[in-house]
Amino acid sequence: MKTIRKLTASAVTIAVLLSLTACSGMTTREKNTAVGAGVGAVTGSAVTGGSTAGTIGGAAVGGIIGSGVR
Repeated sequence: MKTIRKLTASAVTIAVLLSLTACSGMTTREKNTAVGAGVGAVTGSAVTGGSTAGTIGGAAVGGIIGSGVR
């Protein structure tokens, strides 16, 4: 079961990161927020061993931090 969770988290992370290539019309702040959320999701998932709550929490925190970066 843990293997399936990790594979799912990895697949979602890859999909999110690949979708960032479609960000050409976004402002710098929006891009930073999206990147921060992606990095936060990966980090949250890794730190909590693939926990859904950790992934979502990491994405939220990463998005907040990313939106504050200039």
